Amino acid sequence: MELDEADEMVSQMEIEIQGIPQSIRSEYHTRLRIAKADLARFKKLLKEQRAQIARSDLLSTSQAFTTSDDPYGSNSDRARLLAGTKQLEDGTKRLQESQRIALETENQGVDILMNLRTQREQIENARNTLHTADSSIDRASNTLKKMIRTMYKQRVVTAGIIVILLLLISLIVWSKMT
Repeated sequence: MELDEADEMVSQMEIEIQGIPQSIRSEYHTRLRIAKADLARFKKLLKEQRAQIARSDLLSTSQAFTTSDDPYGSNSDRARLLAGTKQLEDGTKRLQESQRIALETENQGVDILMNLRTQREQIENARNTLHTADSSIDRASNTLKKMIRTMYKQRVVTAGIIVILLLLISLIVWSKMT
């Protein structure tokens, strides 16, 4: 039955609304409340119509054998049936509108999920790049420390050679003078 399907769609819409951002959630929440109220009204109307038809069937056994040329019975019955049909058509249109809104909401949810997935991938790529850069900086820092140590060692060795050369030169000069 279409009302059961509409009830299921409204339930799905309730679930979908939970995943919508707060900024647009209130608009769809209002639409959902209106759709729920319409659905409840149509369910009640359908129940009343069924009860009325059942009552009229029970009470109108004498009208079943009417001699009138009107195949629909009296004009008031026909008018009530037409009014009921009109209300059911209006209800169907509103349910179709609710279904359309639910599909729009679902499409927006899919778009939001795809955007979130893309953003998550970007964050993961940035994190990986940052980790790679951090490890490169650590390696460069260690290399610089080694180069600084080597430079100090070379300065000490150079200073030692200069001191030894100065001692040798002064020793040679002293030995030639004496």
